Amino acid sequence: MSSRPSPVPAESAAGPATAASPAVGADAPGPTRVPALPAGRPADELLAELRALRGADAPTRGGRTFAYVYDPGLPEVDELATAAYGAFATVNGLDPTVFPSVARLENDVVGAVAAVLGAPGAQGTFTSGGTESILLAVKTARDHARSVRGVTRPELVLPSTAHAAFHKAAHYLGLETVTVPVDPLTFRAVASDVAAAITERTVLVVASAPSYAHGVLDPVAEIAGAAAGRGVLCHVDACIGGWFLPFLARTGRTVEPFGLSVPGVTSVSVDLHKYGYVDKGASVILYRDAELRRHQYFAYAGWPGYPVVNPTVQGTKSGGLLAQAWAVLNHLGEDGYTALAGRVALAADRLLPGLRATDGIRVLGEPAGSLVAFTVAGADGAPDLGLVLHVADEMRERGWYLQPQLSFDGLPPNLHLTLTPATVDRVDALLADLAASVAAARTNEPVTVDPGTAELAATLDPDTLTPEDVAGFLAFAGLGTGETGLPTRMAPVLALLDALPPRLKERLLAEFIGSLFRV
Repeated sequence: MSSRPSPVPAESAAGPATAASPAVGADAPGPTRVPALPAGRPADELLAELRALRGADAPTRGGRTFAYVYDPGLPEVDELATAAYGAFATVNGLDPTVFPSVARLENDVVGAVAAVLGAPGAQGTFTSGGTESILLAVKTARDHARSVRGVTRPELVLPSTAHAAFHKAAHYLGLETVTVPVDPLTFRAVASDVAAAITERTVLVVASAPSYAHGVLDPVAEIAGAAAGRGVLCHVDACIGGWFLPFLARTGRTVEPFGLSVPGVTSVSVDLHKYGYVDKGASVILYRDAELRRHQYFAYAGWPGYPVVNPTVQGTKSGGLLAQAWAVLNHLGEDGYTALAGRVALAADRLLPGLRATDGIRVLGEPAGSLVAFTVAGADGAPDLGLVLHVADEMRERGWYLQPQLSFDGLPPNLHLTLTPATVDRVDALLADLAASVAAARTNEPVTVDPGTAELAATLDPDTLTPEDVAGFLAFAGLGTGETGLPTRMAPVLALLDALPPRLKERLLAEFIGSLFRV
């Protein structure tokens, strides 16, 4: 008998051919076989299909999508970004000793961020986005507190408006979260309440510059001072404002200090794929010094493979986004970013008076510059969830995407807008369509939650629901059908979500998103 291995049949990529799983082309009955990849299709045909798929998405350019995208309004920046990514797409950022260009580019990018934030001695890392930057800051704080203070049951103290990524990091890394309510009128964290929540178990205190939900700046100096007084680290989430507020200050606007120059601030996250106008995902996490940053790293030599040292959650990663960030930052420079920040400020200057002059609309808090949240009042003058959601649907039918945000812990439901330089030329059209949408929303049927649905929801335990239970409830609520599983108008569905307990809401949302990915 030959010792050579048997040839692998062509169909083995999808499992061996058996009586229950016939080979390709066989006529024997059996379970439907998952089709293999096609023999190959022409490149132009594939690109045409991709372009057609993009046609169903919200536009990422043109200033009509007010969430998720950041449009500088400069086509040459997009062209440069694409070319720079392509030049480094095949470079593996895992090992800068093999690809020394990675270290050079990262030092340049992180150094630029530190300099712009007024902390030239800071140490940092290029990451895949704000969520990873935040996760690494939380890991660093956990490991630092364990090493320096002996904390074994770590807590994370954060305002209720802190980004959900902090809760994700705590979930992944085994921390308990202590959530502190914010001021219901200003939507800013209350420094004295945050200070009162700090205990011997606290490893990190959080402030936002600004908070995503309402676009307001927390009192960073007071919060950081309270943390420092207890020997606790303080992270400032400047994923939104870190690369916008410094340039806004250069235009002559007043901006409260928020970075590592503020006593007590020990780390800052700054997203470059927001107001740096780099593609997703590009972010930087900065620490006050290298001693603190070392707690972020993971190193392992207890296996027979290559020695592993990972500064980030990712191991292997393309150098394309790093090269793109380097190119775009150097192309726009301080003057370019200052001019773009000025255009965002101009958009806000035009938009905010128009919003405040629109009957029934109330802007929430005092926006720090680029994020605006507003609610819509009913006849009694109180925020009206149904009107907020109807306005979102009406605006979407008119070609705008405004992000709905549900009520939370006494904070009103609202619509969220992310302003970009491309917004400036759209403000008048936006306000006109918004006024028409508010008027139309008031003529729509009030959004109510079906009593039977609410009664059923009250009996559901998120921990014991089966996937079949969830699918049945989602179908009953109007989700889970069609190609995308989304109804044309989202107001009834979002109103139901608003009425559900948070844990049940989380379970249903997770199952719904899972249903969109069928394989």
